[in-house]
Amino acid sequence: MVIGTTKEIKNHEYRVGLIPDNVEVLVKDGHTVYVETNAGAGVGFTDEMYAAAGATILKTPGEVFEKCEMIIKVKEPEECEYKYLREGQILYTYLHIAPNPALGDALLKSGVKAVAYETITDKEGNLPCLRPMSQIAGRLSIQEGAKYLEKCFGGRGILLGGVPGVERGKIAIIGGGIAGTYAAKAAVGSDAQVTLLDVNLNRLSYLEDVFGASVTTLYSNEANIKKVLQEADLVIGSVLIPGGKTPKLIRKEHLKLMKKGAVIVDIAIDQGGCCETSHVTTHENPVFIEEGIVHYCVGNMPGAVPYTSTMALSNATFPYARMIANMGLEAAVKKDAGLMNGINIYDHKCTNENVAKSLGYDYVDVQELI
Repeated sequence: MVIGTTKEIKNHEYRVGLIPDNVEVLVKDGHTVYVETNAGAGVGFTDEMYAAAGATILKTPGEVFEKCEMIIKVKEPEECEYKYLREGQILYTYLHIAPNPALGDALLKSGVKAVAYETITDKEGNLPCLRPMSQIAGRLSIQEGAKYLEKCFGGRGILLGGVPGVERGKIAIIGGGIAGTYAAKAAVGSDAQVTLLDVNLNRLSYLEDVFGASVTTLYSNEANIKKVLQEADLVIGSVLIPGGKTPKLIRKEHLKLMKKGAVIVDIAIDQGGCCETSHVTTHENPVFIEEGIVHYCVGNMPGAVPYTSTMALSNATFPYARMIANMGLEAAVKKDAGLMNGINIYDHKCTNENVAKSLGYDYVDVQELI
């Protein structure tokens, strides 16, 4: 198979879809690999390193897309890249289609075979390719939230861990999945007072066993969400419906209940966000203030730590990439049902039920198409 990766162009996105070690494995497997010049520069991988691993370096993304049967990226194509997509080409990357109808329409029109990292499942039903970025985003959410609580950024001027004789800051985490759990780990480490909400009582029991008295667990309902919003200095939104739009658990009227200068970090922004007033921001302009509340809604949070993120992402995604390359997509997904769940768009049809529901597309079971 002819495989390629391009330089990410999202604001302050330095991650790369293939590392030189991946290229070396693919070339040894008999595949041809093309890499856009400087694709890995933000992580410290030079063109010379890719060339030494067996890749051919090309000058433009258009050349890579034109030559390759499979494109491996990190983030969804930007609008200026839609023109490169073509019939039958495999696009393997994070897609987050549900909150982005323009992307969904472009993928359907192009006829590309779009495999989304975020909906691939393992045998236990977990999301192995989303997990490492959720872990990183969870940890980063406390780091970033602590920073934007500083008065110079519009925050309350709160030090989360406090000092002797002064009350510690209060953190509320809505959603106890992977991102929420790693946010809780970092929050506990900050010495703040931490409350975590989820709708899954079994998950709450597990988290209480893990964290003990360091974290207060609450069932996530309207009354408890209002309660924690009134008290919190920092709110982390980490709710996920795989492939689908995130429910708006924090509504605009809720902001009036919050302390002025409190911070919301909406990790769920990739899927539309769990706060009604959230909209995507960038690492260049990461926050905005509405109703006196600081909103941090960066759509590619792990891009801030690209080396850690790229290496973690490669560990999770490359085994599937290699399977697709060696077997072909159709044979690979017939062997691995979890990989089949990653196919969101195929042959001009939407094959992910949550994406279809979110955007009003007709849903087609991918097994009917392959």
